[in-house]
Amino acid sequence: MDVLSRPLIDRTLPLLAEGYAWLPNRMRDTPGPVVRTRILGRPALALRGPEAVRFFYDEGNVHRHRAIPEPVLATLFGHGAVHTLDGAAHRARKSLFLPLLEPGRIAGLVEHTTAAWDDAVPEWSRRGSVVLFDEASRVLCAGVHRWAGIPLDDSGSDAGATARDMIAMVDGFATAGPRHLRARRARARQEERLGRLVRDVRTGTVTAPADSVLELVCRHRDAGGEPLDEKTAAVELLNVVRPTTAVPWFVAFTAHALHTWPEHRAPLAEGDPPFTAAFAHEVRRFYPFVPFLGGLAARDLYWRGEWIPAGGLVVLDVYGQNHDESLWGDPYAFRPRRFLERPVQRDELIPQGGGDPATGHRCPGEGVTVGVLEALAVRLARMEYTVPEQNLAIPLHRVPTRPQSGVLLSGVRPPAVSP
Repeated sequence: MDVLSRPLIDRTLPLLAEGYAWLPNRMRDTPGPVVRTRILGRPALALRGPEAVRFFYDEGNVHRHRAIPEPVLATLFGHGAVHTLDGAAHRARKSLFLPLLEPGRIAGLVEHTTAAWDDAVPEWSRRGSVVLFDEASRVLCAGVHRWAGIPLDDSGSDAGATARDMIAMVDGFATAGPRHLRARRARARQEERLGRLVRDVRTGTVTAPADSVLELVCRHRDAGGEPLDEKTAAVELLNVVRPTTAVPWFVAFTAHALHTWPEHRAPLAEGDPPFTAAFAHEVRRFYPFVPFLGGLAARDLYWRGEWIPAGGLVVLDVYGQNHDESLWGDPYAFRPRRFLERPVQRDELIPQGGGDPATGHRCPGEGVTVGVLEALAVRLARMEYTVPEQNLAIPLHRVPTRPQSGVLLSGVRPPAVSP
């Protein structure tokens, strides 16, 4: 039987049951770095490795337009978002986000988020215990809103409610049931809030800070020269602030790593930039966040002798690649210094996608995530606290996953030395 007539069994239910482990398990059972399968009724070709990343991000091979399922659009990205575009339309919309890659912009966001963290720690110390994931979500929500020029009553309940909505959008995108319904409601509330803000800026009722993210989005024009409609502008504002409010996952993972491998605390607390960057990269590589990414074959494709028809799914195994022994040697060891031993190429480490962020679909907020995580990891390493007995298990069937307890800290005290 040739590849064109080989029957494919739909693997959607095992995917939902196994989560992050699903595709790596299939890869282990298949000779070579390619798996042919069927997902949601579509034929699918799953692949991994730096060459596969370049193949996947070539728009002549794979399109993202119409590839993102509606439940993901309705929760994580938003309908009409930059993630759904290809070609000239994608490049024009992506130009809105490229200024966020500039070092000065990233430094400004880091300054706002670390200031919010430093303001919060004394309050944590007055409480018997705190759940780090929850507290980090409020800190980061407040910091990114200030940086973006988006008004937020961060002294009252509005900040907590907005933070919960931001977390819900990420937490419920890859599931069904109550988590997904919460995510849909959260996105609807936040799109409505930011749509009103865009309208108020454009009518002069509210003044956007000069050169702020809010101002950039309100005056951006797409490939056809038209400004974004209010709903799409709200979607893209959320796509600026939401990725930063996903950093609590990495903050919780950082605390988990420092508790599990305490030998890294002292060198991280020193704040040496190369080690700090290496530690942040290892957190993003080692811990599960994105399981895989998908697109649609732009034409009939062959990869390593396997065929996928035009319109079929092409799936990039993100979690599997970040734990590929051929790339990392000892992939299930948490070892930050691996990033000091050799330069890692762009398409090897792909926790937030691959390719060129300036021209392709790699997350433009990756530099923001790394910068904020570096700063908060150092602060966490310098902070005094204890980790009481709790459930720190990280279930791989849950997407996105995190330590089940959210990392409970007690006896928090500010660092003796300021960061």
